[in-house]
Amino acid sequence: MEIEDDTPSTGEEAVVVLGVVAAPGQPIGLARKLVDSDLIEHVQTTFPGARWQIEVVEASIVQPPATDAQIVDAARDVLLEHEWDLVVCLTDLPLHVGKRPVVAHANAVHGVAVLSVPALGPTGLRQRARNTVTGLVGQLLGADAEYLREHRKSPSKSPLQHRVRQLGTDVDDEGTAFTARVLTGNLRLLSGMVRANRPWSLALGLSRALTGAIAAGVFALVTADIWLLADTFGWIRLTGVAIGSIIAITATLIIGANLWERGTSRQSRQQIVLFNTVTVITVVLGVAAFYAALFVLATVGALCLVVPQVFGDALGHDPGITDYLEVAWLTCSLATVGGALGAGLETDEAVRDAAYTQHPAESV
Repeated sequence: MEIEDDTPSTGEEAVVVLGVVAAPGQPIGLARKLVDSDLIEHVQTTFPGARWQIEVVEASIVQPPATDAQIVDAARDVLLEHEWDLVVCLTDLPLHVGKRPVVAHANAVHGVAVLSVPALGPTGLRQRARNTVTGLVGQLLGADAEYLREHRKSPSKSPLQHRVRQLGTDVDDEGTAFTARVLTGNLRLLSGMVRANRPWSLALGLSRALTGAIAAGVFALVTADIWLLADTFGWIRLTGVAIGSIIAITATLIIGANLWERGTSRQSRQQIVLFNTVTVITVVLGVAAFYAALFVLATVGALCLVVPQVFGDALGHDPGITDYLEVAWLTCSLATVGGALGAGLETDEAVRDAAYTQHPAESV
């Protein structure tokens, strides 16, 4: 696979800054040993395309007990503060995906990886940490395990080299031209980020939104005025209502949970464009899955609860399957608006956990 290099030539060497933020004690000691040994050479050899720099910061970014999402958010704040390109956080806290303990998480959307030092075990610590950090960097660049294996066979010909060079190039493009270049140059990365986030699982994590949607749907389904509106709207108006309801719950989730990221640094602008793009795509696809599930439920509910004789009397003609589908469609849209109201009651942590699932590193 060949990728056209659309990274502008600035005459300067591309530099990628990898930040390492480590908690006091064993994590910071291990971080300094890694930097003093061959970590930089190992990363440089594995991911050519730019000159790598590693900066180490000792900090307790969270106070235990802390969730994995809180660690990622805190590490992301440090990344933006120091204007790093990527960050790996070494912590002495345990990490989990669901109820399963893991060694590390890699979140390409945020550019943040978290490594639990105690989970590496008591022996061979430095080598295991070096290999794990290198694998995490690969995942932060947007590569899955299979892609990384292909990359290791021929790093100089891998599309990851283009990604590294682009990440390390400080561009001066402004406005839509910059945004378009970032997006077209990172289509594979974007698709990988969205796929890794599993947006279809978003609805399952939003209990309050689902409760609000069901309540609104039941109310709409047994209301004769809704039957009449569905019968007279036509597909154009029904489509407009559907799109409006999806936009409403998407905006509620993004704004309410403060998922939209802002930044003024030139070094962080590309990451922020990617982050916000993936945020919108993830939430829209998740809400679309939410909408599809509600449509199925509304159709079943209409067929079971709306009596044909009463339905026909309200419409003034014998109802057909099309009439029931129109009622289900409008009911689904109104229920989605009710879900938006419920989504406003969700905690920020619930929305973030649902929208940005943390995944264990494949290399550990």
